[in-house]
Amino acid sequence: MKKKTDKDNMRSHYDFRGGVRGKYVARYREGTNVVVLDPDVSAVFKNAESVNRALRALLQALPARPA
Repeated sequence: MKKKTDKDNMRSHYDFRGGVRGKYVARYREGTNVVVLDPDVSAVFKNAESVNRALRALLQALPARPA
């Protein structure tokens, strides 16, 4: 059985001639922290700033943890 290559799977209308290899690799290596909110929560918090503000308020209300 012949192993399929990327060339065999590539659709003919894809055109990567203008692409830049590794364009976002530096940003990717820096890492990311994506959090997906449930719909009921995202209805209340419209942006990252409002989520961060609420979480910081919660952190202040919690007892201090030893380092």
